[in-house]
Amino acid sequence: MAQSYGGSEAALNTTNIRMKKRSRYGDMDLSFFLIVMTLLSIGIIMMFSASYAWALSESGGTSGTIYAKKQMIMGVVGVVALIGFTFLDYHIFQKPLIAIGSYIGCVVLLVAVLFSGVTDGGATRWLVIGPLNFQPSELMKFAIIICFSYLIVQNYKNMQKFTIGILPFGILLAIVAGLLLMEPHLSCTILICGIAVVLLYVGGVKYQHMAIIGIVGIAAIAFIVYMKSQGEDGFTYFEKRFQSYFDPFSDEKGTTWQTCQSLIAIGSGGVFGLGLGESRQKYLYLPETKNDFVFAIVCEELGFIGAVTIVILFALLIIRGLYIASKAKDKFGMLITVGITIQIGLQAFLNIAVVSNLIPNTGISLPFFSYGGTALVMQLAEMGIILNVSRQADMDT
Repeated sequence: MAQSYGGSEAALNTTNIRMKKRSRYGDMDLSFFLIVMTLLSIGIIMMFSASYAWALSESGGTSGTIYAKKQMIMGVVGVVALIGFTFLDYHIFQKPLIAIGSYIGCVVLLVAVLFSGVTDGGATRWLVIGPLNFQPSELMKFAIIICFSYLIVQNYKNMQKFTIGILPFGILLAIVAGLLLMEPHLSCTILICGIAVVLLYVGGVKYQHMAIIGIVGIAAIAFIVYMKSQGEDGFTYFEKRFQSYFDPFSDEKGTTWQTCQSLIAIGSGGVFGLGLGESRQKYLYLPETKNDFVFAIVCEELGFIGAVTIVILFALLIIRGLYIASKAKDKFGMLITVGITIQIGLQAFLNIAVVSNLIPNTGISLPFFSYGGTALVMQLAEMGIILNVSRQADMDT
């Protein structure tokens, strides 16, 4: 009997050890994964529909699938990246060489954009290196998240001191914001500043210190925008966007054409939409249907019901992402999960707000929907990082 009891106790201890290992590094969060895959699937379908007419036009009528095929290929690459990062320990990003090095590297790329970047639509945001054509600003979003998360963890006990908890972060953020506004890329500037503010808030910075930096930052951005607008090109760039915002039908055949056509597309969809593939505005009326204004085609083809469904999916992604963050096993995992989740949520909100003319047109893409290989792969890789945090977290459900 004693031997039998001892064997049972040993088996119980073995089971407990296995359960502890499982809770420390177990299965990924299936709910979050399914939400991401649903958004990706719908996004590729809608991007294909929204880009079809423009693809036909730009290919001389030979193919309406050129953008869809490229997006699907990058989607596969992104899913592979997602799976890879799901099993790659996220603490690798906590190493100083990666956390700080990624920030410095992205700053160098942003500087390179100003000297040798590709200009399109009045903005210089793209960098071509060999066969690669990408926006360094997409990489900077993630670099800011891991850099700030690393610094917050390293200085967590002193985050309420102005010289440690806010000033260094303000300087790092000011460098990035200044470079982005020189492109100009106002939407990415707003997005990165929003991510930084949330991370500092979660990191324990004093409200008074955040208010001071916030006031200085807003004043600096306003000053840069004003100075940029004094040049002929800059004035045209910002003037068009504010004119479209305040009166989208004031110059519907000129400067406000895009916003005007977007609102027509949204209104044409009604409650149930015209049907998948049945959009009229995508036939060369609404520019950038494959990029920033793909949500307008969603509204036109899927209607109010479809649009609300997409919004709900993004809301569920944010809720589940923040839940995973709350269960993270350490501060670094919590911070990068919060940062990535806020990035996706804020970017989706800004895009939908632009498309519906809730805010001025700032040129921001819709995650998982808008055409762009760099952005899609980065977004899916970031989802993999969140899933890796969930694998190491103490998840109850």
